[in-house]
Amino acid sequence: MTVAGSGLMGSVKRLTGSLIAILSTRLELLANELQEERVRLTQMLLFALIALFCIGTGLMLLNAFIVVLFWDDHRLMALGLLSLVYLVAGAAVAMVVRAKAQAGSKLFAASLAELDKDRQALRGGSE
Repeated sequence: MTVAGSGLMGSVKRLTGSLIAILSTRLELLANELQEERVRLTQMLLFALIALFCIGTGLMLLNAFIVVLFWDDHRLMALGLLSLVYLVAGAAVAMVVRAKAQAGSKLFAASLAELDKDRQALRGGSE
């Protein structure tokens, strides 16, 4: 009886060790995905801020140039048309951002796929 009991206990210990190893691997994968996503978002934010600064400065200078160019005859029409262009562009960008926000992200996709494989392997082994 003691041989069978130690064999059963040994099997339970190996199973527990395997489950802990699987869980540890999945948690490491999850941590890696979180780190990669954080770095990606930080880079995107930095580049977006630089782009916004450069584009904003360029647009302000272009606006000043156009208004000065039409200063004598049509300065109000130039200001009105430039305002309309920016309002339309802003609305278009807002719609794109809204569509991207509704699409969601693929964060944790690899972790969820691996956990699903583990679940299927455990079900297959128990049946």
